[in-house]
Amino acid sequence: MSRRLLTIPATLGAVALVAAGCGGQEGGGGGAPQAQSQQPAQQAPQGPEPVAEVNNLSGKSTAVTLDSEFTDALEKLEVTPGPVGDAKISEKGVASFPITGGNVTYFEPGSTNPFVRGEIMHEGSGLSLTAGDTEVELNDFVVNPGNSKLTTTVSANGEVAAEDAETFFLNGSTLEPLETKGDKAILEGTEVTLTEDAAKLLNKTFEVDAFEKGLPIGEAKITIDTQ
Repeated sequence: MSRRLLTIPATLGAVALVAAGCGGQEGGGGGAPQAQSQQPAQQAPQGPEPVAEVNNLSGKSTAVTLDSEFTDALEKLEVTPGPVGDAKISEKGVASFPITGGNVTYFEPGSTNPFVRGEIMHEGSGLSLTAGDTEVELNDFVVNPGNSKLTTTVSANGEVAAEDAETFFLNGSTLEPLETKGDKAILEGTEVTLTEDAAKLLNKTFEVDAFEKGLPIGEAKITIDTQ
């Protein structure tokens, strides 16, 4: 499967391949042809060309700088966050999750909605929340920028509680313009917040009422390989 980087505007300082145009098809009917009887076919309106497109993601990561409101809430509840699988949390509070697959297409902001589309998978990594003998794991993140949702597999004390659970909301209105560095493309600035379903599950599991819809989780930075 191919991965390609399409035309990057000069403001991003990158040059790449331009997609080839598609040819139309001619249909044939029975009987003798009639001269001057055919009307020219109307072309369907074409949408905007993507700025960047990678059809087979295979590398780099999604990193979330954890918001102090989220970490302070966890501290008050004596809940400790931790990495699961291949995930890492730095001393500065940046949680990173390796990208393992998927695809992404990026359009010029304002040219179409949504202007970032695709599916970005992070199998084999996640985030744990632990308080005493109670532990919740959020695993196998799937970022869907088209519907602004991040889904996970949720486990409580080792038992799967939900699959493909809409755990975090992604606020794309804060996304900064696409940045390219060599063979890397960077999408930074998306605000990550807690969904209502996830808040209810965490409150029930930890027997608290502190988790609310919209609780800031952090700011996301997605780095993908373009070659």
